[in-house]
Amino acid sequence: MERKLAKRGDMSDRLDIALNKFKSRMTSYPPGMCPLVMYRSILQMSMNQSCGKCVPCRDGLVEAERMLRDILNGDATRETLTKLKNLCVMISETADCAVGVVAANTVLDSLTEFADEYESHIQKKRCVSEMHQTVPCMTLCPAHVDVPGYVALVKEGDYAGAINVIRDRNPFPTACAMVCEHPCEKKCRRTIIDQPINIRGLKKYAVDQISADQVKTPPANVKTGKTVGVVGGGPSGLTCAYFLALMGHKVVVYDEHEKLGGMLRYGIPEYRLPKARLDEDIKAILSAGDIDVHLGVKIGRDITVDELRSQYDAVYLGLGAQLGNRMPVENANAKNVIPAADFLQNVARGEKIDLTGKHVALIGGGNVAMDAARTAVRLNAETVRVFTRKRDDYTALQTEIDSAAEEGVRFRTLVSFLNLEQDKKDPDKIDALWLQPEIVGEYDQFGFVKTDHSSAYPYRVTCDYLIMGVGQRCDVADFDAAGIPTERGRILADETCAIQGVDGVFSGGDCVTGPSTAINAIAAGQVAAHNIDEYLGYHHKILCEAEAPQAKPNKCIPTGRAEIEERDPFERRQDFQHVEMPMTPEEAVREAGRCLRCDHFGCGSMEGGRCAW
Repeated sequence: MERKLAKRGDMSDRLDIALNKFKSRMTSYPPGMCPLVMYRSILQMSMNQSCGKCVPCRDGLVEAERMLRDILNGDATRETLTKLKNLCVMISETADCAVGVVAANTVLDSLTEFADEYESHIQKKRCVSEMHQTVPCMTLCPAHVDVPGYVALVKEGDYAGAINVIRDRNPFPTACAMVCEHPCEKKCRRTIIDQPINIRGLKKYAVDQISADQVKTPPANVKTGKTVGVVGGGPSGLTCAYFLALMGHKVVVYDEHEKLGGMLRYGIPEYRLPKARLDEDIKAILSAGDIDVHLGVKIGRDITVDELRSQYDAVYLGLGAQLGNRMPVENANAKNVIPAADFLQNVARGEKIDLTGKHVALIGGGNVAMDAARTAVRLNAETVRVFTRKRDDYTALQTEIDSAAEEGVRFRTLVSFLNLEQDKKDPDKIDALWLQPEIVGEYDQFGFVKTDHSSAYPYRVTCDYLIMGVGQRCDVADFDAAGIPTERGRILADETCAIQGVDGVFSGGDCVTGPSTAINAIAAGQVAAHNIDEYLGYHHKILCEAEAPQAKPNKCIPTGRAEIEERDPFERRQDFQHVEMPMTPEEAVREAGRCLRCDHFGCGSMEGGRCAW
């Protein structure tokens, strides 16, 4: 038999090209999409992958798809659900290969995860009431900023208008332009064509053209005579103060630091967020209305919670998680062991450690850990090595991990921490840590991989400093003592930011959720402000003085995404200057022109009470 090499450009190659274009459709499923429609599409793809050799996969998946279609059509009963479950159990247990097993298990998972959705389709013959397709970028932004609106204004060159549209929901346009994790890009519909819009990049371009403090804030409402005390001058507290002031209330902000900004100032390094740029947002916020600020004031030391409640008509607790965690192991309190959050705050205050010639080890893979690692590089550390147990532990933005690697940070994964070795010459220090190699195992129910100890021997890593990037916590002891309900270091507040059982006191941000992102803290401050306004007996609306241009259809021509470039890594690692370079006008206009204007085109999934599939 004649043998031949595979021919380039054959059917398999052409199919791979087509599949590569199609796979983005799965990641761009819009928020509000009926989950049963999604599972049906997955089931249909599995049917197409079946080789047809075994009956459970060949015929069983077809029957399961028919039942799912009946459920979506409103033609099913509870008996249908029972039959669907039993059928999928049979397929999972008897199919010959992974195609049938995984497809059946996927449907079984959906019966548990979306039981309410199945019940609604059986009883009401429609999706659950809150299910409706929405604009992805606006929905996934925790503050629900009108993203298509300000992107369109950037395209038109109206940068002040873009800033005002952002500030309609988020008074930190500059800070978020620098450090936001941009969840708004996660399901951007542009992914169907090529890549998501660089939303953060366009926001940064707008604030680079005109500073936020040069753009006038909306006029404040007439004074209401009501007063609100805000504890915490970070993103959550200042956001709450901003909106309450625009509503006409008098706001008094208390913060224990010497300057406002919270973790934006003391937790994010200068090279990522220049503090002069942060001050532009803060100046604009303080100009919005009647806001007084008291710095260097700590609750419990200088003023009590009871005094706040007696002095103000309402109180908002918007503290950040500024206390770094230590691992509960021997020698964790050694002088050269420091939590990442404490390390970053010391540097932000000007207390920079000279790490010249020093070897730094770091445990953790989050954004704070990456900030600490890159900061250590800028303090002239000889080596900076990051250790994590699992690949899942790298929760930092991939761009931050890539930038750290470019700057010389070394990474080692699949090692678990064992213990710290005390320095024999100085008992107050450690001189090494011991790590145990790991191997990957099964995935858990949340999709995270488990690990087991490897048979390889533990190994010793010498270090002059150990930075622990293992999370932060909030200082809630004084609030707990004052009767504010807390649990595991967090204040207990509901989705409206109200604290149940404590009249007139609201809370949000890291002190409620635990360590999170700036935009989540901002969203909490916004929600709290509106609910405090309702609690005070009002229903104010904030005036936005900018309007998005009329939407025009997009030709949907595949176009490259304009990225934010960074300075050369060998140069930027030498200083704390801002690492990102500005977009050019041509890049910004072209990037903004890629927006599909989903606020006007392509959204709306409910027709006549049924799924529009």
